[in-house]
Amino acid sequence: MTPDQPAAPRSRPARPGTGRPAPRSGGAPRLREAVRAKGRAPSPARPRATAGASRPPRRPSRGNALDALRGLQQRLRRAWDRPLTAYYLLLGGSLLILVLGLVMVYSASQIKALQSGLSPSYFFRKQLFAAVLGGALMLLAVRMPIKLHRAFAYPLLAVSVFLMCLVQVPGMGIAVNGNQNWISFGGPFLLQPSEFGKLALVLWGADLLARKQDKRLLAQWKHLLVPLVPATGMLLGLIMLGGDMGTAIILTAILFGLLWLAGAPTRLFVGVLAFAGAIGMLLIKTSANRMSRLACIGATEPGAHDQCWQAVHGIYALANGGWFGSGLGASMEKWGELPEPHTDFIFAITGEELGLAGTLSVLVLFAALGYAGIRVAGRTEDPFVRYAAGGVTTWITAQAVVNIGAVLGLLPIAGVPLPLFSYGGSALLPTMFAVGLLIAFARAEPGARAALAMRQPALRKKLARVRRKTMRRPVKRRPSGER
Repeated sequence: MTPDQPAAPRSRPARPGTGRPAPRSGGAPRLREAVRAKGRAPSPARPRATAGASRPPRRPSRGNALDALRGLQQRLRRAWDRPLTAYYLLLGGSLLILVLGLVMVYSASQIKALQSGLSPSYFFRKQLFAAVLGGALMLLAVRMPIKLHRAFAYPLLAVSVFLMCLVQVPGMGIAVNGNQNWISFGGPFLLQPSEFGKLALVLWGADLLARKQDKRLLAQWKHLLVPLVPATGMLLGLIMLGGDMGTAIILTAILFGLLWLAGAPTRLFVGVLAFAGAIGMLLIKTSANRMSRLACIGATEPGAHDQCWQAVHGIYALANGGWFGSGLGASMEKWGELPEPHTDFIFAITGEELGLAGTLSVLVLFAALGYAGIRVAGRTEDPFVRYAAGGVTTWITAQAVVNIGAVLGLLPIAGVPLPLFSYGGSALLPTMFAVGLLIAFARAEPGARAALAMRQPALRKKLARVRRKTMRRPVKRRPSGER
């Protein structure tokens, strides 16, 4: 072969027995064959899952559950530490209790009104009117400055004492259920001055203790007790002249709450408590009616002469309700079996018609009010706000405990209404003013004031946006070619 001739292509030797050429001995085909074989052959370490088999569910480890609980606890703590938490709890909780109370008053009082020859909605209309007036008082309390609240305490105390004295005047005072603690203004309008005495004691006692704390006089027991305890004793004496021991218990609870907030020594606190307990036991033993009420604690039978009739039928109403109740308006005990179904024992009718779910909802709402009041009293630097918030919280919480405890058969029947819930304008008006006082204190916190100030521009923008949308006139679409 000469250099000018092209090189002949190399020919591959044929396979023995075939006419085909043998495969080249390169590395690439062998690598391809190995990869294909590996893809076709199943791996022995990872067997294929059989049809219908499912993977076992993963069980949450104990550490993950604890981490979730810690995270939930931290989120709740952050929500509680927000500056507007107490404000929303007080406003929302009080309004929910009030609305639910109006519904239950209407349901529980229909039969009572018909038996008295009145319209079925008679008691509901009176309670609704009192709620509207109470809403105005609540708004007034929210808008009033703290200085005006302190100045308002002394005239309110003087007016309350004067009206409580008028209760004992023949011809003006009226006895209801054996207790002469009402004043008649003609027709169906009655007033119970002792309910306003609770509010007067809270405001006056808070202002008195705040002034003494500013002068650093509360370290002396004389300044701690005088004139707070003698003034409270005067109110208690006027109340007990009418025989209303339930209201006297609430006033005593308010006094103890104020003393505790003022930092009364343990010996002094226990001494005052023992003295009040001794006076209370003496008053109970000298009255057959009070002794019979004390004997009805935990009763399951009406007893001789049906002295425990009301307490036992309150338990019957709760037992008939079950988990979710018999339905709104479907109570059987309000048909003359349970006395005072719309006042003192409205919680029993709530349990019968709304069940355990309804009663627990009421308890949670009162617990939220109490918790928010404690927060307001604990976070403020103003001594008047601390004493007033603590006094109002003690008042509402103690009255709710006494009322619900009597319905459950755990406490004697004291004849006090459930705050914001039971029928009675004389009890509703000062209570709503007191709740407005708590809301005003919650709004006055520095963090809450700043948060509300930041939300006002955003709220104004939203309102302006809504107004622009509602003010636009809808334009009807016309077919093309028309003008």
